Amino acid sequence: MSISWSIRAFDKLSIQELHDILKLRVDVFVVEQQCIYPELDGKDATAIHVMGHDPRSALVAYARILPPEANEPPHIGRVVVAPGSRGTGLATEAMNRSLAAVWEFFGTERSVLAAQNHLERFYERFGYVRRGPDYDWDGIPHVDMVRDPKRDAG
Repeated sequence: MSISWSIRAFDKLSIQELHDILKLRVDVFVVEQQCIYPELDGKDATAIHVMGHDPRSALVAYARILPPEANEPPHIGRVVVAPGSRGTGLATEAMNRSLAAVWEFFGTERSVLAAQNHLERFYERFGYVRRGPDYDWDGIPHVDMVRDPKRDAG
């Protein structure tokens, strides 16, 4: 499947892109995972949005990058692939694109994320390591992870 990728700041998103982002996130994180939580958390406006569209222009992969806060590096989150497109490598491609965007927009290879526990090994493939114990986040087990290539190289 040929995917076209785009990376945009919030103020560069079209109304259609914003709709498609919110629909995909709600369809997967709220409906499919049966998790009632505030998907509209007020953070999208400062985020970088990584989008993968199929040849019909349907949004099939997405990730959100929040800018650094305090002493923390950028935060990658809301990584999602549409149900009909899973198992095709899109999650890997979305992460690779996200890591490149972290460098492009923030000039660092460091980043953090809150992984659903069952995806911990997936994120380890990108150099993330566990940072702390498991915890419950809106009824789903999570673990905080950090990627710090300079630390790993030392």
